This record gives sequence, C-alpha cells and structure tokens, in this order.
Amino acid sequence: MEKVDQSIKEYIKENIRTVNDFPKKGIQFKDITTLLQDKRALELTSYMLSKPFRHHNIDCVVGLESRGFLFGTNLAMDLNAGFVPVRKPGKLPAASISETYALEYGEDSVELHKDAIPENARVLIHDDLIATGGTAAAATRLVKRLGGEVVGYSFIIELSFLEGRKMLEDSTQIESILIE
Repeated sequence: MEKVDQSIKEYIKENIRTVNDFPKKGIQFKDITTLLQDKRALELTSYMLSKPFRHHNIDCVVGLESRGFLFGTNLAMDLNAGFVPVRKPGKLPAASISETYALEYGEDSVELHKDAIPENARVLIHDDLIATGGTAAAATRLVKRLGGEVVGYSFIIELSFLEGRKMLEDSTQIESILIE
C-alpha cells in the first residue's frame, strides 16, 4: 500500500502548477486549480486527504478561505461530516466571531459563524497549503472558543521550511499529502 500511496502522491505533485512571482516577486505560488481540472487528480487528492481521518468520527470539516473550500467539501462528504467555512472579515452574513493572527508584515483576521460548531464537535481543519501556520492556528482558536475539539489538520501541500507545524497543537494529528 505504501508503494501505491507514493505513486498517488507523485501523480498529485505532477498535476500542481507552480506560478513564479505570484502574487509578488520571489513567491512560487502552488496552484491547485489544476488538480480540480483533472478528474483523476481530483479523485486521488480527495482520497488521500480523507484516508488518514476515516475512523476519527469527524463531525465538522472546517475549510479555510478560500482554497480550503475546494477540497474541504469533498473531505466532509467523504468523512460523513458537515462543512464549515472560515472566512475573511465581513464575508459571513450572520453573527460571527473573529480571530487575528500575525503575518510577515502586519496582521490579518478570520471569522466563523457563532453557531457553526456544536459543543464538543470533533473538528478537522483543512486548507490547501500550510506555510507559517498562522491561519490554521487562528481557526483552531475559533473552534475552541465555540467549544469544539480539533482532532486533526489536513493539507495538500506543506512548506516545511516555514515550520508551520510549530504553530499547531503538538498532540493533534497533522497530515500533508506533499511535504516540500
């Protein structure tokens, strides 16, 4: 099975487009929209994201804006869970709570509806990529404020040199399909 998983990971990696100097000079942007265009890549990525969490009794998958929505809904369906979006400020229509996190130069915030996470819900946080970990850590704080329990983190790509894992809880399962 390990050989099969490695073959799948290679196929996924081959189907991710890297865009140089986007959104600014010096950045190599990992574009996962190419995974959505290829039906095999879409299916295999969804499979690899859900595989580690199939027996975790997940109640909610929290997808981080905006690329975390793309596979987050598939992940929720595969795990027989609900899907909850974490959005940038001002995007949610009902009462919400907010959490601020540090960026390289400044701050940003994310929001969650106040009624999005049931008390004691088992939550999986998903995004397409983990870099510094700030957004996922802010989402963790939001989930906890509403009484949920984060039981895992799911990413397609992890930029390990940025050490984003250090921002997340040590005891919580962190799964990345590709680690660069």
